Amino acid sequence: MNLLTPSFFKRFVFFLLADFILFFLSLRFAYELRFDFNIPTEHMVKFYTVFFVLTLLKLGSCYLFGIYRLTWRFFGLDDAKRLFYALIVSSFAFFILYWLDSTIFLPMPRSVIGIDFILSLTLVGILRLSKRILSSQSKQSSHKLTLIIGISPHTASLIKTLLDNPLTYYPVGIIAIQPKNFNMIRSTIGNIKISGIDDLPTLIQSKNISAAIIDGTLPQEILRDTYQQLNTLGIHTIKRSSLLEDRMIQDFSIEDLLARHPKDLDTPIIESFIRNKTVLITGAGGSIGSEIALQCHAFGATKLLLVDHSEYNLYQIGEKLPHATLRLLNILDKEPLNTLFLSSKPDIVIHAAAYKHVPLCEDNINAALTNNILGSRNVIDTAIEHNVTKIVIISTDKAVRPTNVMGASKRVVELYAQNVNPKNSEIVAVRFGNVLGSSGSVIPKFKAQIDSGGPITLTHPDITRYFMLISEACQLVLQAAAIARGGELFILDMGESVKIADLAETMIRLYASQPIEIVYTGLRPGEKLYEELLIDESEQKTAFDSILIAGSTHYPIEVLMEDIEKLMISNTPIETLQKIVPEFNHTS
Repeated sequence: MNLLTPSFFKRFVFFLLADFILFFLSLRFAYELRFDFNIPTEHMVKFYTVFFVLTLLKLGSCYLFGIYRLTWRFFGLDDAKRLFYALIVSSFAFFILYWLDSTIFLPMPRSVIGIDFILSLTLVGILRLSKRILSSQSKQSSHKLTLIIGISPHTASLIKTLLDNPLTYYPVGIIAIQPKNFNMIRSTIGNIKISGIDDLPTLIQSKNISAAIIDGTLPQEILRDTYQQLNTLGIHTIKRSSLLEDRMIQDFSIEDLLARHPKDLDTPIIESFIRNKTVLITGAGGSIGSEIALQCHAFGATKLLLVDHSEYNLYQIGEKLPHATLRLLNILDKEPLNTLFLSSKPDIVIHAAAYKHVPLCEDNINAALTNNILGSRNVIDTAIEHNVTKIVIISTDKAVRPTNVMGASKRVVELYAQNVNPKNSEIVAVRFGNVLGSSGSVIPKFKAQIDSGGPITLTHPDITRYFMLISEACQLVLQAAAIARGGELFILDMGESVKIADLAETMIRLYASQPIEIVYTGLRPGEKLYEELLIDESEQKTAFDSILIAGSTHYPIEVLMEDIEKLMISNTPIETLQKIVPEFNHTS
């Protein structure tokens, strides 16, 4: 068995002997061709002299060019070039010897060396390619026949990787899906024909295709629509990731299909806003707060002050940002908050601390109102007192025509931010929808239910939500804050809303290894069928399509503060909250 175990030495000896035989055959056949298969006897006298000298030159040249260090099944175009150069050099070396002393080789027609070069290159090249050809045929019969969807500068590398490596997928076709590539239809890449998107169903049927690799750099809408089309046709679909990643191909995630990738992110504006600033972030251990902290660090903040009342959450973000200042602090405690502002003198305050889970807030109304409204007021007032240049309030789409306590409490905070006297500060609120993968959101919940074998529980078949990648949402928050002049309520464009039932079915296709049932449980208290981002149509555009400004709502600050105090002591908080937020239509 040891004799059959592959090794460098065994491969070297095998090719050395094989090439020796092939070089003999090529030279003999060259003689035969030169003399029309009737070699004169006198020309065979020096045949073996010519053979041994030429063969030694060939073997030596091949060794110098690294031909014997090649792995058999990976022999490719670059290796063929090296073989060509090696044989050219050996032929020239032979002619130099012939020129120095031709009597060693005569009688010998010099044209034999040229014919021998062509035959040697052909025979040795065929031997080197044979393993790859046999491996390719084997893979085609035993692997998933695969389409490559989309063309990029990395398509040729992807094809080479799939053909050279023992992966599951064998490419048999390419689909040009973007108009800029339509002129390439009917041409080839890596000897694989390029077809148009209209040929997709026919190609799948005629070639018995069972898998597809979509170029991950395609625009989001094309990526999503193509995935759905292939899924409808019963094709297992994966994506080509960046060549800088560890794996060139990987399975789709739900984030790949829902992410928006706004085209107007302006990182220089964000960097100029954050660089060399001291930034204080409340709720810094939460999903939004921790991502904003990471973004501020990436954009060059001089100092980060991370505030949270959860020890574990603060520890987690502290592990990622070891040079940040961590403060275990409840925003309801104004004195410690004031002391922190006094000692740190932040340039920017980003207020992300809040109770955000709708059912929990419905079950704990007083705690939700106290934390979200009084806590936010403490942060805003303290920041104003200490002349913080920019105060950024994180809000939510649930504040629009709220149907639950959490959304109504956030709307009160928006009103306070818009109407309080900012003095030397600029106050801005930023409203957006769900972020992908945030704690307690529907996606990790569905994923956990799928992993446990189901069922997926969904409140209503028609419920919809907006989604955005958490990193992109946080960058847009910072971009909105950078362009703010004070008093604005910014709205992030969340794209098209997503039907949660469709989301659940897509996640089942992506992650489930067995059928998973979807069970509808009915809307929870305070839950909407759909979320909105605007209260009215008075929004204004900004220089960026992804950022809008909502119309401001005037509410005399003295009256608002008095109403908030009444709310905090009210025995009927829902009714009192409805007086502050008339559009609040509480559902239970």
